[in-house]
Amino acid sequence: MAIGEPDPEQITTDPAAVRRHRALFRAVRRRRNPPLRRTDITVTDEDSVRRAVKAASLGNAMEWFDFGIYSYLAVTIGHVFFPSGNDTVQLLSSFATFAVSFLVRPLGGMVFGPMGDRIGRKKVLALTMIMMAVGTFSIGLIPSYDVIGFGAPALLILFRLVQGFSTGGEYGGASTFIAEYAPDRRRGYFGSFLELGTLAGYVGASGLVTVLTALLGSDGVEAWGWRVPFLVAGPIGLVGLYLRLRLDETPAFRKLEGESAHRASEAAAVETAAKGDLAVIFRQYWPTLILCICLVGAYNVTDYMLLSYMPTYLSDEMGYSEAHGLSLLIATMIVLMLILNQVGRLSDRVGRKPLLMTGMLGFLVLSLPAFLLVEQGGPAAVSAGMLMLGLSLVCLLGTMSAALPALFPTPVRYGGLSVGYNLSASLFGGTTPLVITALISVTGSDLMPAYYSMAAALVGVVAVAFMKETAGKPLDGSPPAVATRQEAAALVAEQAPVPRF
Repeated sequence: MAIGEPDPEQITTDPAAVRRHRALFRAVRRRRNPPLRRTDITVTDEDSVRRAVKAASLGNAMEWFDFGIYSYLAVTIGHVFFPSGNDTVQLLSSFATFAVSFLVRPLGGMVFGPMGDRIGRKKVLALTMIMMAVGTFSIGLIPSYDVIGFGAPALLILFRLVQGFSTGGEYGGASTFIAEYAPDRRRGYFGSFLELGTLAGYVGASGLVTVLTALLGSDGVEAWGWRVPFLVAGPIGLVGLYLRLRLDETPAFRKLEGESAHRASEAAAVETAAKGDLAVIFRQYWPTLILCICLVGAYNVTDYMLLSYMPTYLSDEMGYSEAHGLSLLIATMIVLMLILNQVGRLSDRVGRKPLLMTGMLGFLVLSLPAFLLVEQGGPAAVSAGMLMLGLSLVCLLGTMSAALPALFPTPVRYGGLSVGYNLSASLFGGTTPLVITALISVTGSDLMPAYYSMAAALVGVVAVAFMKETAGKPLDGSPPAVATRQEAAALVAEQAPVPRF
């Protein structure tokens, strides 16, 4: 029996005593689960939400701008940074360097995630933005293999590691930031802007590479033009940093910080707290962590297969020119960008699970027909195949950034999502181009990308089936968030206790 509860043995059949005991029990329950008050509800400011969405999405766009550049220039980077010889070996070396940054992403997630839960989302997101910009800008300054020999690939790997480490704190922080700012009933809509940044980064990268190739030709791009997209990251990073530093901390974190203000804050306790956060995530939230890894793994394999690997597949396996393949992919991504926010809005109405399941089943059923169409050649067939995959992917893009932060409670949200997302991205995301290229080389089958994405989608179907629906509900450990004071008043009225007579 808890302290403060009446002793059941003292309850008698006397009506007056029974009423007194019932009143006491109700008072105890109210102390433990107090009724919702107006001050418990966060009323979001539309302008603040939009500023948060803009700042978070720009960082995500920069991350994927970098990955898009590297993917679309994979052949050129192989020629510039690795010894001449077998073209397949150079391409595999280039993709291996692409994948190596993903090896440190989990480490970055384990460092930046708990840090974001401890000192705040805003500060960590500013730090990751600086590191991403420095890493990407520096790649554009590296001399070629012909100039400094093996120092060129060594420096490339070093700066890819810097990029990967900083990216370990980017997606988890950006999606957490938007999710904690957005009102509960519009979290899917605002979260979809994060993935709009993903597509914008890819479109910007592919468009810039296409223009450079058209203006300079393949020889000009390989001689110096490849540096331009990497150097562009410098000014973009400064703009993103400015936007992020102007933001306030999220309402959910401010509330959490206020509740824990009484805790000790000695410098000696900082390291212990960081270790404690990771220990709590792995010990208490391991089922949620596994679910997150499975969802992100299925999502990333299909995402990287279409958006990162497809241009290389079209040029190396299908014989398309690089500019032609990129043009088809750009057209597909523009279509996805036009409908992405509507998918996010739809997830607020019908739920996250139905849309995520639609996307996973789409890849499971349509991957093989789509690649068979691509194999036929011709702009119409290739576009139709890519659009089939793209429409499946947009169901995931428009929903995942709202679904993933809701898996974890506020005190470990940044850390849990960063660890789960980056472990999965390291194992299944960044390795996708390398694995598919190797599988095609070993088996000789151009349909290996389809089989690989189908296997990933099957895992995703099972993971979505085990998810809880979170659309329209408050984030775990956070107060309800609404868009207007009228909504707050209505919510209080809905949850007010019914008078008993």
